[in-house]
Parts: sequence; C-alpha cells; structure tokens
Amino acid sequence: MRKSVLALLAVATLGLAACDRIAPQRSGGGETTVTEAGTRTVTPRGALSDSEQSTVSLFANAAPSVVQVVGRTQTSIGAGSGFVWDQQGHVVTNNHVVEAQEIMVRLANGDALRAEVIGRAPQYDIAVLRLERAPGVPPLAIGSSSDLRVGQSVFAIGNPFGLDQSLSSGIVSALQRRLPTPQGREIADVIQTDAAINPGNSGGPLLDSAARVIGVNTAIFSPTGVNSGIGFAIPIDTVARVVPDLIANGRTPTAGIGILVADEAVATRLGVEGVLIWETSPGGPAARAGLRGTNPQAGVLGDVIVEANGHPVARLADLTNEFERVGVGRTITLVIERGKGNRSQVQVPVQDIGD
Repeated sequence: MRKSVLALLAVATLGLAACDRIAPQRSGGGETTVTEAGTRTVTPRGALSDSEQSTVSLFANAAPSVVQVVGRTQTSIGAGSGFVWDQQGHVVTNNHVVEAQEIMVRLANGDALRAEVIGRAPQYDIAVLRLERAPGVPPLAIGSSSDLRVGQSVFAIGNPFGLDQSLSSGIVSALQRRLPTPQGREIADVIQTDAAINPGNSGGPLLDSAARVIGVNTAIFSPTGVNSGIGFAIPIDTVARVVPDLIANGRTPTAGIGILVADEAVATRLGVEGVLIWETSPGGPAARAGLRGTNPQAGVLGDVIVEANGHPVARLADLTNEFERVGVGRTITLVIERGKGNRSQVQVPVQDIGD
C-alpha cells in the first residue's frame, strides 16, 4: 500500500511538471499563444516624468566628474569622494579623507591615478589633490550657497561604503549651521540636508537641480555612524574662496588677532559672558592694541570680548566667524569688558595667524 501511494505521488508530481507547459489548443479554428506558467506580460510605460528626466540627466552629466579617493596608511585604508575642480587635474575633497601617506584616485571610467595633496585647510575640512595626469573629464559647474532656500532640491553623488557612483537626493533642510573643527574653530553657514550621506560620501559634491556644486559633503549626525536624515555640507562660497589659495600656496590664511582664549567651561564657571582672553601673543595685533590676558597668580581676569563689528560675541565661534568675514589685512571693531560693567571699544587689525 505504501509503495502504491508513493507511486501515485510520483506520477502526480510528474503530471504537474508536464502541465507547466500549456499545449496549443484549437479554439474556433485558431491557435492560442504558447506561454510559460506563471509568466507575466510586460506592461509598456510612457515617458519618464519631467522630474525623473531631469534627475537622470543630472546624474549622467555630473557623475563622470566625481571620483573615489582612497587613502592608505601603515595600518588601514580609508575611502571617500571628491570631484574634479579644473582642467589641470585638481580634485577637491575633505581634508579628513586624505590624512594618509599614499593617495589614489579612481575615476568614473575605472582608471586609477596617483595623487598628491598640494593644499590643506583643516579649519574648513577642505583639501586639494593634484592627479598625476589630467582626468580628461570636465570640471563640475560651481554654483552659489548664498541664495539657497530651505526646501529646494539637492543631490549628492559619491561612494558610500565604497559603492561608487551612487546618487541620493533630498532637500536643503536648514541653513547657517555651524560645524566644529578639531582646531577649536567652527565652519560657518554649513548646509544641512536630508539627502543620504554615509561614510564614503565625504568630499563629494552636493548639487542643486541645475547640476551646480553648492556644497562639499562632509559629515553626518548619527549615533550609529549611518545616515539618519541629517547630513552637512561645507558651503561652496567658502570652498571657492579657499581652493585658489590652496592651489597657489598650499594653505589659506587663518584670520585672527593673536589671542589664546579661555575654555568656555572655565569662562562659565568664572561667571564670564563673552570670550575671555587668557593670553595675548607678544607683539601681536591684540597686544599692540592694548588688550590684556588673564593673570591667574594675581587672580585678575583678562579682557572679555562681548561684541565684534556690531555682532554679539557669546563664544569663540562667534568671534572667529567675524574674523573670517572681515578678512586678513583689515580692521575689526571689538567691544571689550575690563572689570564688571566697564566696557570700551577698540580697533584691532586682523592678521594671518596660521602656521
């Protein structure tokens, strides 16, 4: 009995397999189409929508000028993104992407080229590479970040997790954010976006809908290190000001007045509202203008900067941002407090305090 049941199951299975093909049938003198069981007919679609066509065109035109940047150290290999800046073979990326002994750049067509770092601006997290030969692709168009509006469309092209030539899209989520740097300064007017920016996107371009670079993707805000809808890009107006200096001189000026300020936590504990001067550089602009540092032994606080060029100063970033706006070689107007309630105005030249 058991054998006969198994035999029937086998016959039934064979029968089902044989029925996967539908034999031609006559119906009304005609023959039906032979089809595979379970197959579906492709439904034709119309043309892509205008927005889809625009995005496809944007990627097709911009992607060849976006590169993968690979940095090798003695112990590790890291990767990020970058984009072609000019016809001479210069590539813009993040400074933190190229903190390595050996740099290679892989073009969109797969070519791998050696590259050297010819300029760094750590205070803006920007670096410029020079390729061993011109890449043979056009540089990306440069836009402006001064007229961006929250809600407008943006597109990021890069190499997240090493997956090259990836496109993500979103909107400008916020403007005028501040991004801290390891040097104790802050990058001003940073663009916030919800376009997916993940590890490997750093250094790649953030584009507007006209395929112009409006920012350089640099960081995400996420406890897991994976995109959570909040990414940041350095504004192109800053990048466009810094890059020519990096190409010509290898560095860009760091605007300042020659002071060392107290840690914000220390100033808060001392009841200081503003930026407390801890030391002045001998012979520097601040010292020549008569500004005073703190004397811990005597228990005397230094001058507190509370205003710069008419803007309130609550922390160091407020002050350094005003230095950047004024620029090296010009004069900044400071309001200082020396002793409780005793305020005065002083003019101080801004100079290059970089190494």
